[in-house]
Amino acid sequence: MVTVSLCMIVKNEEKVLSRCLDSVHHLVDEINIVDTGSTDNTIEIAKKYTDRVYTFEWTGKFKDARNESFKYATKDYIFYLDADDVILEDDQKKFKKLKQTLDPSVDSVSMYYHAGVDEFGNVTLTYRRNRLVKRNRHFKWKGDCHNYLEVSGYIINSDVAVTHKKTSHSTRRNLSIYETKIKNGEKFTPRDYFYYGNELRENGHYKQAIENYTKNINLTDGWIEDKVYACIFRADCHRLLGDLDNELASLFDSFQFSGMPRPEACSRIGFHFQQKQSYETAVFWYELATNIQTDPNRWSFTYPAFSTWYPHLQLCVCYYNLQNFNKSYEHNEKARQYRPHDERVLINKNLLEKLINK
Repeated sequence: MVTVSLCMIVKNEEKVLSRCLDSVHHLVDEINIVDTGSTDNTIEIAKKYTDRVYTFEWTGKFKDARNESFKYATKDYIFYLDADDVILEDDQKKFKKLKQTLDPSVDSVSMYYHAGVDEFGNVTLTYRRNRLVKRNRHFKWKGDCHNYLEVSGYIINSDVAVTHKKTSHSTRRNLSIYETKIKNGEKFTPRDYFYYGNELRENGHYKQAIENYTKNINLTDGWIEDKVYACIFRADCHRLLGDLDNELASLFDSFQFSGMPRPEACSRIGFHFQQKQSYETAVFWYELATNIQTDPNRWSFTYPAFSTWYPHLQLCVCYYNLQNFNKSYEHNEKARQYRPHDERVLINKNLLEKLINK
């Protein structure tokens, strides 16, 4: 059985660090924690789990701290988490099995990253990350803000998931990292334009976000999946600015990169036509969203709501306006499978049952 070093970087994580380490300490053979300047009880909490706690002066670049944490690993493989991540019970079992059966010739194992969960336990955003990597390959982190491991060789996909349980999101911090890059005259990669666009969008700077998404889209290099979502997120910015024509155009632009429509685009197109009261057209796009199969091995962002409860809830509304109450009820029940206590779903259920049983 292979051995695993957990490597983490932390700063002021006293509220969540124990939760994280309680979910993983029994799965790994070593815990290395690098603190980048905590002023709370983070270091004291870390020392309850390991004596391998180190300090590192923050450079303003996440890649530097993450690479520093990897230096302390001594086991066969390196596993990394953020302090507000956890491994849920089912995934702990999968992790144990993976560790027991892993072929030592594997260079990296990807795992799902459930980056968001709604109040009903539904995953709202998931994607794959190289999560368990062979130590002697000396893989390095790249990127100042939204960083990634530059990995090559024999890579396998697992069904293990790491779940992110954030308590807050410092979007302004990430935005300042990109602003510093611009101030220093540093060259942006296609990936930088995409993620800077995301930070601008999340901070309400929609026009600037559109500019950066467009720069990503127009560059001939860069990951094709980033371009798919650059089109979709650019469309969101156009909608929020009231520019519905360019919203629709940007959603259709995503098709040239994705090859086939994504539920995230189809549901947005459905909403576009629903707002125009073109309910039959909206129904076409919402139903398409529910019928597209998502590849479990795809590495890019997946937002499950756009293929599950959300289009079904909107189909309920569209069919109601088309006076097809049976179909409206059918889709509301499908939405209820995912959100059983959603007030909107329960109101719809009560109303439609009265109409159907007249």
